[in-house]
Amino acid sequence: MNDFPWLKHYPASVDKQVNYAAYGSISELFDECVKKYSDSVAYECMGKTMSFNELEIQSANFANYLTEVLKLKKGTRVAIQMPNILQYPIAMFGALRAGMIVVNTNPLYTSAEMKHQFNDSGAEVIVIVANFACNLEKILPEIKAKHIILTELGDLLGGLKGTIVNIVVKHVKKMVPAYSLPKAVSFKSVLSQGAKHKFEPKKLSLSDSAFLQYTGGTTGVSKGAELTHGNIVANMQQISAWMKPKLKEREEIVVTALPLYHIFALTVNCLAMLKIGAHNLLITNPRDMPGFIKELSKKKFTVFTGVNTLFNGLLNQEAFRALNFSSLKIAVGGGMAVQKATAEKWKALTGVPLAEGYGLTETSPVATCNPIDGTERIGTIGIPLPNTEVKICDDEGNELLIGERGEIYIKGPQVMKGYWNRPDETALVMNGEWFKSGDIGIMDNEGFVKIVDRKKEMILVSGFNVYPNEVEDAIASCPGVLEVGVIGMPDPKSNEKVVAYVVTKDLSLTAEKIIEHCKESLTNYKVPREVYFTDELPKSNVGKILRRVIKERHMEKLSK
Repeated sequence: MNDFPWLKHYPASVDKQVNYAAYGSISELFDECVKKYSDSVAYECMGKTMSFNELEIQSANFANYLTEVLKLKKGTRVAIQMPNILQYPIAMFGALRAGMIVVNTNPLYTSAEMKHQFNDSGAEVIVIVANFACNLEKILPEIKAKHIILTELGDLLGGLKGTIVNIVVKHVKKMVPAYSLPKAVSFKSVLSQGAKHKFEPKKLSLSDSAFLQYTGGTTGVSKGAELTHGNIVANMQQISAWMKPKLKEREEIVVTALPLYHIFALTVNCLAMLKIGAHNLLITNPRDMPGFIKELSKKKFTVFTGVNTLFNGLLNQEAFRALNFSSLKIAVGGGMAVQKATAEKWKALTGVPLAEGYGLTETSPVATCNPIDGTERIGTIGIPLPNTEVKICDDEGNELLIGERGEIYIKGPQVMKGYWNRPDETALVMNGEWFKSGDIGIMDNEGFVKIVDRKKEMILVSGFNVYPNEVEDAIASCPGVLEVGVIGMPDPKSNEKVVAYVVTKDLSLTAEKIIEHCKESLTNYKVPREVYFTDELPKSNVGKILRRVIKERHMEKLSK
């Protein structure tokens, strides 16, 4: 067993061990925070703010509706399908306070994906935004859910503004396809009915399940990672300790552009920031870059989280580059590899390092992060958080030496309970207390870990391993490149060849120029044999480039 070389790199004010059982549940921590920060702003969306006190009252009303009106029991699964709007934290905290399990659902799911997730989880309640109700209507006879709660984007914006937003979204922008859900109850009615009852706190423990976070859709059947109150409280404590040197209670404004239903934003932005009374700026549609940047221009934001594609997209906007970044304290990238070129441009513009962190849905999610005290290592995912161990193992599970390449194993209180109703799938990814990440990495002699790539996406060229991340990094540094995705394709001479798909911001850029650029930093067998240009790359709900889809589309093109 290797020693823990990363311990000497912990920022001086970060505890190497935290009390991850300091709270008996998420609800217990929530109660402390809403009382402590009562009148402070908890969330802001489209110019409308909600205080911690209002969040406490409205989430209690939502909880009351579930328990007192619908008479649902502890452990009932409640699916929430909405973007970043004020209704989300009310429904999410309300369901948790009612002792129920939240099933976070991507609003952009197709009807087939919704059907799988709702039936697999056994969700009895679905909370959905009208924009996506037409997809729900298609599958209603085929799912088990008994109760539908329906909301519109502007419902909680108040007065004339809320009405105008709903009219524009529905009739001007045509963003609400026709639907018929006659038995659905409006979100406003739910809160109104719940307000007629007195909220009674539910007895919860750290071993109770809090979330079913679905994952694995890009590599197989989507399965629900069962995250307990203990898992989430532990990660909140770990993240809070990590950021403690830079952040102060009541003073922070955190930009939440990643969707709250995604585990990264859920734990880091929504829950860990709750503990310090941060003001959460919810961005409903970050793909609307001009509108997003306009919102940023109004706030002295201090914390910014995102994925590489989001940071890269913003850095290519003149209006973003003109913003004042003097208030920014921390920027954290995760969800996918942060490319070196992006990190360097971000720091040059803002003066603040883009600290890359790492984790998975199964680890609630954060397992490692770069220190935020200025000692970050660009190109690494940092060191393990408090109470977390990381090791690099071979295919048989044997621990490798420092500097050797292998699969990243993770152990800590944030590791999931297992996959919902799938003990066989759980057994495949657990080795005792250790979670097998499926990611290939290297640990240096100071404990910093570098992600090489996903185990399943490695490209084998003439017996040599080629990792798409490394090639993408090289291409991303080529002037004129906006985004890049790298895949492996069959090749009769070398088993596989490296193929790149590029989105360019310079129409004069050619495949030959990119290949020549790669030859300056990559060994010959890693250099792309083929480069294709495209208008856009397929991405996940948080902007992670989907190599699997790139490969599928490429194969379809070849078959024609």
